[in-house]
Amino acid sequence: MENLLSKKPLEEFKTSMLTAITNARVFDGEHIIDTQTVVIDGAHISAVGGTVPDGASIIDAHGATLMPGLIDSHVHTDFDGLHDALLFGVTTELEMMGHWSSKERKEIAERDDIADLRSPGMGITPPGGHPTQYMKSSNNLLIKLFYRFPFVSTPDEAIKFVDKQVAKGSDYIKIFIEDGSAVGFPGLRVTSNETLLAAVKEAHRLGKMAIAHVTTVEGGQKAISAGVDGLAHLFFDRLPTPELVTAIASSGSFVTPTLVTLSTAFGNSAAALAADKRVSSRLSKKWIDSLSKSMNVYPQGRIKDAYATVMALHKAGVDILAGSDVSEPIPSLGGLAHGASLHHELQLLVEAGLTPIEALRAATSTPARRFGLTDRGRIVPGTRADLLLIDGDPMTNITDTLSIRHIWRRGVRLTTH
Repeated sequence: MENLLSKKPLEEFKTSMLTAITNARVFDGEHIIDTQTVVIDGAHISAVGGTVPDGASIIDAHGATLMPGLIDSHVHTDFDGLHDALLFGVTTELEMMGHWSSKERKEIAERDDIADLRSPGMGITPPGGHPTQYMKSSNNLLIKLFYRFPFVSTPDEAIKFVDKQVAKGSDYIKIFIEDGSAVGFPGLRVTSNETLLAAVKEAHRLGKMAIAHVTTVEGGQKAISAGVDGLAHLFFDRLPTPELVTAIASSGSFVTPTLVTLSTAFGNSAAALAADKRVSSRLSKKWIDSLSKSMNVYPQGRIKDAYATVMALHKAGVDILAGSDVSEPIPSLGGLAHGASLHHELQLLVEAGLTPIEALRAATSTPARRFGLTDRGRIVPGTRADLLLIDGDPMTNITDTLSIRHIWRRGVRLTTH
């Protein structure tokens, strides 16, 4: 029987406008701070520390950890995906390609039972380019996208495409640089350097970031040379040269490694995560089944090499963002699930060598800063009350992030059980 949590809206707790969370270990998105009290007034944090206001509803955290809601910096989502993400305390999903109407975007912004969303709209790719190879296997999300996929072949087309996407409300621009060799589909057409450069320049002219999909060192070099603001994956066909690492650091670009996607592409299973009751109790059977599988499209890949690349970038001062690249539960995209996979990504970042607090920054304050989300990712007065109360201490044991006691989105407390 499928878990009914995936079939109905999250329940909202009716509380007073003022809520005081007391006796908590508080991770403010950057550090563990001295205070143990955080006050929510409506949709925002009104105080960090100080006395509990008269009339406030009190939640005694009993030594649990309070932290900002998580931000997944790489997804492809729909309303069901946004719902599942929030079940795991992911209060914002940063999409890396998708199609949303202005009406749908407005609905997402106003609802408190699903995660919030930022999106580039459609991505830039040539005819026959990535990710069109997934058309036949898609059940819903991707097929809907590709039926109206606007291909880009020239610099002039790229400029017009960027202008149109921004006019339709895109929050940033996504560009694909993918020959298919590392994703099981060799021979895909690749965006030309001239088209890439034109797209990046036009995005910047309009005040938008340009983010590149890359999976190879060559693709990473092209993207950085063109002036992109971030890499939406870690290149994994070979280890980068020290010169490339230095170039990425000097450029100021961020990297979202999506280690969970690399791991499943290399044939590693996420079955242990799927079997964890903290995960399985929140997902439908179709998602548990999909999470238990692996893509295995690049079995020659070595996760230890990916870890080494992450640490080389991190030590060079490159901002590392936590992202999962989850989309839909189909065999070719197995090993991933909305919400759950971001917690898995935190675990893999720590396994790679980041400290738990560095990994947590990668899912809170760092993506908020890099994507200009000044109203979230931190626990400071005035920010949105997107919060997560964890039983345990993820600063000591990163897997504790899955032990979720309470979730708040814009001050509305939700229950997942």
